[in-house]
Amino acid sequence: MVRIFKHYVPHAVLLLGLLDFVLLVCSAEAAWIIRARQIGMDVDAMSNRAMPLVSFATALQAAMMAVGVYGTGALQSRRHAISRIMAASLLGVIGLALLYFLLSPGWTLWRSNSLYATAIATCALILVRLSLGSVFAGEGFRRRVIVLGAGPRADRLRKLAQRRGSGFVVVSYVAMRDNEKAVKEAVSRDTIPNLADHVVRLAASEVVLALDERRNAIPMADLLRIKTTGVHVNELSSFLERETGRIDLDSVNPSWLIFSDGFSAGRRLSSIGKRAFDVLVSATLLLFTWPLILLAALLVKLESEGPAFYRQQRVGLYGQEFWIIKLRTMKQDAEPDGNAVWAEKDDPRVTRLGYWLRKLRIDELPQCWVVLKGDMSFVGPRPERRQFVEELEKSLRYYAERHMVKPGITGWAQINYPYGASLEDAQHKLEYDLYYAKNYTPFLDILILLQTVRVILWHEGAR
Repeated sequence: MVRIFKHYVPHAVLLLGLLDFVLLVCSAEAAWIIRARQIGMDVDAMSNRAMPLVSFATALQAAMMAVGVYGTGALQSRRHAISRIMAASLLGVIGLALLYFLLSPGWTLWRSNSLYATAIATCALILVRLSLGSVFAGEGFRRRVIVLGAGPRADRLRKLAQRRGSGFVVVSYVAMRDNEKAVKEAVSRDTIPNLADHVVRLAASEVVLALDERRNAIPMADLLRIKTTGVHVNELSSFLERETGRIDLDSVNPSWLIFSDGFSAGRRLSSIGKRAFDVLVSATLLLFTWPLILLAALLVKLESEGPAFYRQQRVGLYGQEFWIIKLRTMKQDAEPDGNAVWAEKDDPRVTRLGYWLRKLRIDELPQCWVVLKGDMSFVGPRPERRQFVEELEKSLRYYAERHMVKPGITGWAQINYPYGASLEDAQHKLEYDLYYAKNYTPFLDILILLQTVRVILWHEGAR
């Protein structure tokens, strides 16, 4: 994987993204030439229209990222990839039309050129998936890993490697102690004369330390020799963070959180930029969507008794409470005794109109006012009620640390994990929230905002 602004991107995704960008630029240039010849216009140097070509490629690729063209499903299935490319093309056309009106003419393609370019690009992108899709999803892009350990921790890596779309393959398990038996195919360390030679002979690119008992058991001499051969040495918590995009609570310890890279305090400039973005976008959304909000509020009132808007206290930055506002999607007596209740799948408390408001995320629009006030951000961990927070802090380690960043309307957990209402679900979402808090950059915010479109279009996680 390649680390870009603290976030890991698989080599296959990065190379495919670069190839797609080149194809998009070439498609835009081909469309320009075709249209120019149709109207009898001379074709000048390509450098004279660099900005329109780049703006087209950027808009289309952003749409592709938004609908999940570079996700695991699209990399593993041609049908999935083609359907997402078609959706991205439609979304891209809408985005290009907006750019045409918002930017000066010299910054974008003409509308006719954009349509030609989109058609050409769609065909080219589909052709690449049909011809090279298996290459990018094949073994050639999977890293060869050797695991030191054969206990439950090593078994977790075995299961992770077997998952569809895994970016690595384990070529050997080495049992460092005789009592490690969770992985049956592991070879004993005593049978390997030189562990560094074993690593080189298997052409491994990485060694992961996955010992269940590390006290006085870390093979420092072996790890040093492996490191000097040029092979990367990693420990389990860091490896899982990179491969899963979350902080694994079952393997992490306080010292790892303290001494590992992340939770940087040098975010002043990015925090200012984040706040400026929140103010600008929330004000713009409120300006353009207030008729929709009022219409939805009127329909809520007509459908069921009770207020159209739902106000509730949530726990935000540094554990401080604030008022959140949403369109009401549940019956008025959803919590008759006043006690907080987890939402369920097909929750009977949700009204018929509320079901669609949630699916389309229209009920979230009033939260733009909370973002404008500064109590929330567009991106961050979802805020919970005080009662849930107190319960989860007793059951889950490090739950309070998620309040070290401002809560958001959407977040890393929301785009990576389906909606859940159990303690196990809360732990998984916390692991994603901690990853966001640890590795926050504007780049990660952009990825989350783009992929939120995928969640909305395919109704992932809504409840």
